[in-house]
Amino acid sequence: MRVAYISTYPPRECGLATFNEDLVNALSLNPSYDSKKSFVVALNGSEDLNEHDYPNEVKFIIRQQVQQDYIEAADFINNSEVDACIIEHEFGIYGGDSGVFLLSLANRLKKPFVTILHTVLKEPNFMQQTIIKEIALKSSKIVVMSQKALLFLTSIYEVPKSAITLIEHGVPDIEPTVNNQIAQSELFKNKKILFTFGLISRNKGLETVIKALPAIVVNHPDVLYVVLGNTHPGVIKHNGEEYRESLKALAEQLGVSNNIVFINNFVSQAELHQYLTACHLYITPYLNEAQITSGTLSYAVGAGAAVISTPYWHAEELLAENRGQLFDFKDDVQLSKIINELLSNEAKRQTLKQNAFQYGLNLRWPAIGNIYLKTLEGALLRQKTPDKAIPTILDVENMPLLNLSHIALLTDNTGIIQHARFGIANFKEGYCIDDNSRALILMLMLYKQDKSQISLKLMPVYLGFLQYMQTSDGYFRNFLSFNRNYLDEVGSEDSFGRTIWSLGYLICCSPNNSYREFGKELLSHSVTHFKNLKHLRGIANSLIGVCYYLSAHPGDERFVVEADHLAASLIRAFKNCKDEEWHWFEDSLTYDNAILPLSLLHYYEISENTEAYGVAMESIAFLNGFSFENGYLNPVGNDGWMNKNGKNPIYDQQALETMAMVLMYSKVFEITKDNKYLKLMQISYEWFLGKNSLHVPLYDFETHGCADGLQFDSVNRNQGAESTIAYFVSHLAILKAAEYEYVSLSSPLIAEKEVCNKL
Repeated sequence: MRVAYISTYPPRECGLATFNEDLVNALSLNPSYDSKKSFVVALNGSEDLNEHDYPNEVKFIIRQQVQQDYIEAADFINNSEVDACIIEHEFGIYGGDSGVFLLSLANRLKKPFVTILHTVLKEPNFMQQTIIKEIALKSSKIVVMSQKALLFLTSIYEVPKSAITLIEHGVPDIEPTVNNQIAQSELFKNKKILFTFGLISRNKGLETVIKALPAIVVNHPDVLYVVLGNTHPGVIKHNGEEYRESLKALAEQLGVSNNIVFINNFVSQAELHQYLTACHLYITPYLNEAQITSGTLSYAVGAGAAVISTPYWHAEELLAENRGQLFDFKDDVQLSKIINELLSNEAKRQTLKQNAFQYGLNLRWPAIGNIYLKTLEGALLRQKTPDKAIPTILDVENMPLLNLSHIALLTDNTGIIQHARFGIANFKEGYCIDDNSRALILMLMLYKQDKSQISLKLMPVYLGFLQYMQTSDGYFRNFLSFNRNYLDEVGSEDSFGRTIWSLGYLICCSPNNSYREFGKELLSHSVTHFKNLKHLRGIANSLIGVCYYLSAHPGDERFVVEADHLAASLIRAFKNCKDEEWHWFEDSLTYDNAILPLSLLHYYEISENTEAYGVAMESIAFLNGFSFENGYLNPVGNDGWMNKNGKNPIYDQQALETMAMVLMYSKVFEITKDNKYLKLMQISYEWFLGKNSLHVPLYDFETHGCADGLQFDSVNRNQGAESTIAYFVSHLAILKAAEYEYVSLSSPLIAEKEVCNKL
């Protein structure tokens, strides 16, 4: 067995690094393990590759906030001879929002991997929950160290119990020494030692012990509270030694300065074991229950110390069955009583020590290492490729169920609110015709798909909004305040074009004659503005609407002329701008880019104009050339956009851009019947579900809204109308395309059976 470990690693001073080193050493004791071919991928806290002088087993270094390092680390592992990987997960060591950069590595790994979760949060935020779910989905096994962590994973994160293995925290395989140098030191000699160790920060609750000392000193004046450990690096960075100094000041105030000593040091395991076996009582006074795993507590139990602790989650489990004693959070009075009793009752204290020592024998690293090795062997055995009766390209079975509750939440009797704060409508921002036009298109698609009653309920709301926003000369305003006051006199050409698209689609696919006639009236009043359009997206959106109109009324010469004029403008722009390297309509790619070739494909369908088809396909090939990387969609980012012969800025990625890509590939497939466009359509749609550069879904399975964008280290958690509609339009486009695919993949016999069933 050859293993790659992804974690922090000594000489970096942190508990995870120590755990990882212990795990490496434990596995190396097994004869079936190959130490020479195994290696460590170490996490650095800074961008300095020389921050730590790592030992030889560290073969690759990831700088915490450099996402490219995670991708390169995955490639390094994939190209190595290792059989499997172990990923140590703790919030705070990986880069991006809540450590999201780890997903770039996990999704790129081709080797099976086991993930060890050192923290499982009871109340995770969206990003934290999403990251753990994604890791669990990709991992061969998830390892937790307590029953509480297992419960949280199954109930909160919906991870199947079969995917989880409980392996308790390992402890050093060290026997108590007869000649304990720490116990014989001047500091410890003739003292009753209370002991706490680990990185110091406010959540450790050390002040509770100090407040208990006066009542303890009355009965045991020879007591000494020893605090071993450096201040946490994160605390040092932001607050220096403020907390440590406040503890010293508190001891001075309570008159117990002589009964406490701070040893600001990071010691070896052998030396730590001597501290633990020399102390009378070991104390973990953490301030709240949210501690799912404590390495320091495990070490204390493994060393056979008499432990007193607050009842945080790991302590409740590990100290059960009289392996330690618990006291309430921040209760220094209760703590002083327990300490006084145990210091006075040698027999009771020895019982705690013996019970802890016996339990700790099962936690020693050689035994724990063997369990991890068997877990890795099981991960290799489980590797297999699932079979499918029909190898479909569009994965409809794994799509989320269609749920329009968030759309309904954003819609009132005026229209759809354009923005949301997280999943809550932001009424302050009011409405816009852009979103109401898209919402109308969504409802028409939904009705066409399954005669949805929800669509019939919401459709007239959006239609009424469009009418309210049309000016006397047939143009459209865009913005409306929540109290229904117009916020502009003339809307943008983009918003005009999107409205024309929705009206054309309404006329083509209306559920009844009343709506169709209503749409015709609004559209006919707007035709005079087509010839004045200058901006390409306004032209393209309008052209799509006109083409939908002509698919229902092919003989309407007035609209044929308008379609020809709009298409000619796009073709002319393409010819004027393109060169040998640049095959696009403008000198930059900005937003909603795929709408431009999509509109020419719609035009080709109603005109059979081969020049329009050629321009569309040439520009699509150009767009494809930089939009896909590592098997997922990277749409043009809005942070500076992509200038001629420049690079795609990637972030911020917008849902509107992805929707346009999905619709474009759907239309190309309808025309060409080439399955490669179905594949690109599926990849584009999966951007919403987490197959993107951060590997985080934008579609929210709780609210059924869609995040407003993908940023370089997180998602924009606001879920406005534009992004949410973009998701559902893409969803319905996939369902429609899947019907075409099913027919094309079915045998003639199956197709004949389908026809017979319909008859």
